This record gives sequence, C-alpha cells and structure tokens, in this order.
Amino acid sequence: MITRRLAEFTSSISYSEIPSDATEMAITCFLDFLGVSLRGSGERSSRIAMKALGPGEGESTIIGHGSGAPERAALINGISAHNLDLDDGHRLARMHPGACVIPAALAAAEYMDLEFRDLITAMVAGYEATIFMGILVNPAHRMRGFHTTGTCGAIGAAAAASRVMGLDADETACALGLAATQAAGLLESDHAGTMAKHLHAGRAAQSGIISALLASEGFTGAESAIEGREGFLRAMSDGSDAGMPELGAFHIRGVYLKRYPVCRHLHPALDAAADIMAARGFMAHEIESVTVSTYDVAAEHDNYSPDTIEAVRQSLPVSLAVLLERGELSVENLQDAFDVGETASKITVRKDPLMEGCGDRRPAEVTVRLKNGEVHTCRRDLPAGEPEEPFTWEDVVEKFSRLNPGYRMEKLEILQENPSVTVRELMDGLELKQTPSDV
Repeated sequence: MITRRLAEFTSSISYSEIPSDATEMAITCFLDFLGVSLRGSGERSSRIAMKALGPGEGESTIIGHGSGAPERAALINGISAHNLDLDDGHRLARMHPGACVIPAALAAAEYMDLEFRDLITAMVAGYEATIFMGILVNPAHRMRGFHTTGTCGAIGAAAAASRVMGLDADETACALGLAATQAAGLLESDHAGTMAKHLHAGRAAQSGIISALLASEGFTGAESAIEGREGFLRAMSDGSDAGMPELGAFHIRGVYLKRYPVCRHLHPALDAAADIMAARGFMAHEIESVTVSTYDVAAEHDNYSPDTIEAVRQSLPVSLAVLLERGELSVENLQDAFDVGETASKITVRKDPLMEGCGDRRPAEVTVRLKNGEVHTCRRDLPAGEPEEPFTWEDVVEKFSRLNPGYRMEKLEILQENPSVTVRELMDGLELKQTPSDV
C-alpha cells in the first residue's frame, strides 16, 4: 500500500544514510526558503494573514513577524514562501515542495527543540513524499484543475512533521491519511491571479503539522486514504499516470531554484529572451515584434491585461515585456508591469505542437525582429536553475542578498558549519523574526 510505504520510509530514514549531495541540496533549499520567505513576509498576503489570524501562542518562528504557535507559523511561513513565486519546485512533480514541507518541518523542529540535522532529515523525507506523490498523480491531477503544491504538498508536510516528531510507522500512516483528506488547491485560484494561490502552500504546511500533532496523540487517519477505492488517487487523478515512482531515490536532488518571480512555465522564454539581449544588447524601443513558440501549458499563460501582481506572475507576454524594457525581471521592477502595454502588444505567444513531445523538457523559442531588419532567435529547452543547470550556493546567497538588502550575510555561514546546532539557536542567530527593513 502506498500510504504504508511512505510511512515506513519516513519513519525510518536517518541523517547518516542521506547521500551527501541530497544533504547539500536540502541545506541549499533551506537557504533559498529563508531568503524568499523573509522578503515575502512583507508582501500583502502575508501581512493580511497575520492581521486576520494573529500569531497564536508559541515560540515557533514566523519569519518577519516574530513568533507564534507551530501550526500558525507553518501557515504564515508557507504563504510568505510562495507569494513571490520565487520558491523552489520540481518539474516532474509539477509542484513547489519547499513552501509546504519546510514551514512544517521548521515549526515542528522548533516545537520539539531538535538539532538542525533533524530538520534536514525531515526535509528530505518530506520532499521525498511530496515529489513521489506529484509524479504519481500527474499530469491527470493538474488537468483536473488541482494545484499539486496544495494537494500533494499537504502529504509531504505531514511526512516532514511526522519525522521531526519521531512518529513510528503506524502513527505516520495516520498522519499521512489525515493530510490526504485535507489536501486541497484549485488552479483556478492561480490563473485568476488571486492570493488563494499563496494560501495553498500555507494550508498544506499547516495541515501537515496538524496531522502529525493529532496522530502523535492517537487521532487516527485512513491508511488507505491515498490508494483506497474512494481515496486520493481515484478522486483526484486517474491513478498512477506515469507508473510508480521510485521511493527512496532522494528526489530532492531533482529540485529546481528560481531566478524570476513568476510562474515557472514562463522561465524558458524569459531565459531565451535574456540570452538574446545579452548577445545583441538592443533596447525595447528597437523591437518590431517578438514571437514566442512554446508548449501548451506555457502558451496558455497569455493574459495581456493582468489587473493584479498575482495575475502578472501568470502572464507570459507582460512578464516578458518587463524583462525587455527593464533588462531584468525582479520583484521590484515587476511593479512596473502595468506600464509595459506597448511592448507587450508586440509579443505573440503561440503553441507549437512539435514542443509537446519533448518528454520532461519545457521548451521555448523566442524570435526578436528589430526595426532595422535584424532577426535574432534563441531556444531554451530548460530554464536555468534546473538540476541540468543548477544554481550554486553562492548564487542562492546572492539571491538572498538581492531580496533582502541590508541583511548581515555572514549570519548565513552557520547553515554550512554546524548541523548539531539546535533549530531554536539557529533561527535566533539568523535574526529572521523581524521584517527585512528592521534586520
């Protein structure tokens, strides 16, 4: 049974048996999460959630907002991690694991007063479970309108929290069953350009830690919740779409990190355009037309008149127009997205049927025609940040610095130096409980 297999893997994994490259990737993902969440904590959705719900009572870090109850910390940190669209992801699982798994693992590790190595172990277990589930149910899951981050993310968050809390296989199976029955997230919320997308990650993280806490006290969940006759697979997909993924493959090694604060499906075209700009050095006013040929899911992100920042993050023509006009696509210049209509109108996005049979690639070809008659074309089969073209530790440190200017970057060295430091000491030393401007 799938739930039992996930529970046994989660409850038995130890820090010493994790391959070194998986451990290194987990620490890098944690660094990326911290930088993105610290900046994201100042975004409107995070501030609204804090105002509406409050922190609750407890000492778990709510990044940028102080401390609070573990389940509230998991919720708010999940929102902060996802609201910039800069969090990590996995292309085969079609989801963002870190924004769900890490908030649950972090809140539970602080609650239990455990060491950093325990947090890393829980992260690896949580990433394994959630990516396993994402690969298992897609693409049918996505085609039915489910946002895998919110659905499979809840299961991964429960696995991470269960591992932190030391639940045995039976208790972990209950926690996974409880998480599966709470799994939710509709893509309509994403493509409508609303903050509900941010809530998917936060609620997944919160559901995970609540499930583990309940299971630790004997609250039962269905061990057949995933594979049962009326379980997750039958309700939310067509069963196993891609065959049974390997469990214990340390799927965290296949995670990508992001450069642009927009939907990942937009990144190949953005990278291709950036490559052309770097080689040619033209300005936006020199452009006659731009054609983007890409696969169907990316081509569907063709809103030329987004009316919220959340909608801009889902718009290929407008995001590309910002890049062409500003030379880069950052959190700051995304605010200019409502002033790039003229450039966006020169961009044509079309679905290329030949790009549908490219396996797990995410291809895009950008052709820029200039007013002087020059034509420049570049194709990217994958965007930067994927395992095939990974970002380095230094790249992620630089990303942290760009997102949070003024932060004392030397504090981050502790992440690579001492796995025996307690998570409470680690988070106190990193000083992430204040808003970025106060750090």
